[in-house]
Amino acid sequence: MADARLFFRKYSEIYTVFLPLFSVFLVIYTVLITFSSRHPYIAPGPPTDDSDTLLYLHHSLVSIPSVTPNEHAAAQFLQTYLTSTGWVVETQLVSSDPVRENVYAYRGSKRNTRVLFSSHIDTVPPFIQYSMHDGYIWGRGSVDAKASIAAQITAAQDLLASSVVASEGDISLLFVVGEETDGIGMITANELGLSWETVIFGEPTELKLAVGHKGLILGDLYATGKASHSGYPDLGINANYYLVEALYKLQNLDYPYSDLLGNTTFNAGTLEGGVAANVIPASATASVAVRVAADLDGVLSQMQRATLGVPHLDINITLSYPPVLCDYDVPGFDTVAVAYGTDIPHLEGSHKRYLYGPGSILFAHADNERISEKELRDSVEGYKKLATAALGNKHDMESDRKELVREE
Repeated sequence: MADARLFFRKYSEIYTVFLPLFSVFLVIYTVLITFSSRHPYIAPGPPTDDSDTLLYLHHSLVSIPSVTPNEHAAAQFLQTYLTSTGWVVETQLVSSDPVRENVYAYRGSKRNTRVLFSSHIDTVPPFIQYSMHDGYIWGRGSVDAKASIAAQITAAQDLLASSVVASEGDISLLFVVGEETDGIGMITANELGLSWETVIFGEPTELKLAVGHKGLILGDLYATGKASHSGYPDLGINANYYLVEALYKLQNLDYPYSDLLGNTTFNAGTLEGGVAANVIPASATASVAVRVAADLDGVLSQMQRATLGVPHLDINITLSYPPVLCDYDVPGFDTVAVAYGTDIPHLEGSHKRYLYGPGSILFAHADNERISEKELRDSVEGYKKLATAALGNKHDMESDRKELVREE
């Protein structure tokens, strides 16, 4: 019995020393394994230089989630910042549930200005937190389009500080919601009752002036059938088959081509049909997008004719607008044609239209969305150059507008 007590006393002393050491080792090991399995990054923080407006704005905006339709927090930040730096700020309610608002800012008492900087607050999902590593700034919206917002504000304030523009009547800012979906923010902005000589739209163009962008058709396909046991398919109607037939026809249409914008392209974005492999599906749906290079009406007719002969199928066009031509008459910029859509066709008026901004669209909606600090800084100079040119050349509102030649 004494030997047993001696044995347990000896090993309990070892245990009381070993257990804390083992616990510390386990914690350290877990932390090392956890962080070594992640992509290394520098944790985001406030700009080291408080005077660096550009990086402060970009960091703040990217750090605020604003996936459509949840843009309210980002809009509030813009309202607070712009007000604190001398802008007169109006918010325009777009939706009350959830709360969504556009932000319009100008100097002094003149709401109408000659030049407008504009971009969009919302982003695509999912939210990706701000970080800096590998020479880039990462995060959702770091390119599309919070880089443009930060650069436009910085450019406008630089121009005001240098007296290139007057404090009133020269330049204003409009940041809208909903660009990534239905353009409701810019559509609502038309109710502000304002007009401008020149609007400079901010989107990722790799610091080039866009000569134009493709039009867009968004639509939904609905196939209806009749459910039955898959062992007795003659008793049912397979909705999936009709949906697939329609998609095949739409994919293989001879869509129009443009020398300026390239091919018209078709994409089936989402498909849904059926409940199980052993059940004949009673319904099937798909959402499609067509990037239109030319002849919007002709493409719409093609789509209607192609699906008309498919039984048990309906097509509903939810949004469409034609190809957009932009101005690119300011020297010193390379030019590019882009395939994505923008808010340009949603803003009414006869203003000149420039499309320009930092970053590449190839990163914009990806999980590796990122931009270099240099490109972000260079875009400020580009925006200043465009605004200065617009203010220095008062133009005939009806002249120099290139007409889109529709391919019949």
